[in-house]
Amino acid sequence: MTEKFANANGLSLAYDEFGQSHHPAILLIMGLGTQMIAWPEPFCERLAEHGYRVIRFDNRDIGLSEKVQVKRPVSVPRLMLRARLGLPLDVPYTLRDMASDTAGLMNALEINQAHLVGASMGGMIAQIFAAEFAERCLSLTSVMSSSGNPSLPTSSWRVSRQLLNRPMAGERAILNHAKKTWAMIGSPDYPPTEQEVEERVLRALRRSHYPAGYRNQMAAILESGDRRPLLRRIRIPTLVIHGKADVLVPVTSGIDTAENIRGAKLKLIEGMGHDLPRELIPRLARMIAGHLEESSEAGTGTRSQTLASSAPVL
Repeated sequence: MTEKFANANGLSLAYDEFGQSHHPAILLIMGLGTQMIAWPEPFCERLAEHGYRVIRFDNRDIGLSEKVQVKRPVSVPRLMLRARLGLPLDVPYTLRDMASDTAGLMNALEINQAHLVGASMGGMIAQIFAAEFAERCLSLTSVMSSSGNPSLPTSSWRVSRQLLNRPMAGERAILNHAKKTWAMIGSPDYPPTEQEVEERVLRALRRSHYPAGYRNQMAAILESGDRRPLLRRIRIPTLVIHGKADVLVPVTSGIDTAENIRGAKLKLIEGMGHDLPRELIPRLARMIAGHLEESSEAGTGTRSQTLASSAPVL
């Protein structure tokens, strides 16, 4: 696919599309420090085959989207300590800003309403969008994400240390670090081959490499805190998908997310970790497409994608 660019919320965001432009839109929001190409093309194509306009995009500070300049580099350990002590956090931007980016992209593409699918940090952004921009959200799908409940179990220190210890410069060092990371957090029942991991990592690395964006986005996650009060405001049809074998965001986080959104459906998948394995793509696409169809049948929103003159411009 060829990337396009749109001015959204004052930033240039890179995106691409699958399907027909007149079909109902699905916006795919990716996770921490991860480019839009992490949404596998076969997954996007399957959703498009179900009759949707599928749009994936690079969040701010990642991939080919515009980078946010900061005066002082973010120190994630310092922010983690302040968050643990309940102290205010000074961050470059928030997840709410990133939800506004999503609304801005919809404005640029003249999309009035859309279905939102978010993975990990993208799920957090989609949750905020569903609460703050409810009139523009037809449905929510939150994948391997969390409610931010501070009482929930977190990843082990071994996994956390691996994510916090960023690799040294150089393609080989970055590749080795990524291989070790995915071996830890990936789906144990659906492990990719070493060649698949290498191709995936090198494709992303050669497309864009911006470590500061990872730190800035981590800061935004820490600042968002406990989102349970926000989740309780969501009234649109919601599907929560989580892998039972997720060691980065344990399955209790998905369960808690569903419990705090009224009427949410919860789907737990055996052997799935914190990734989107090739073998599960057909199942995930069917699951999400079924949820979207049920949302439409329930009459929760219009399938029109033309921005009406009365629609809010954000």
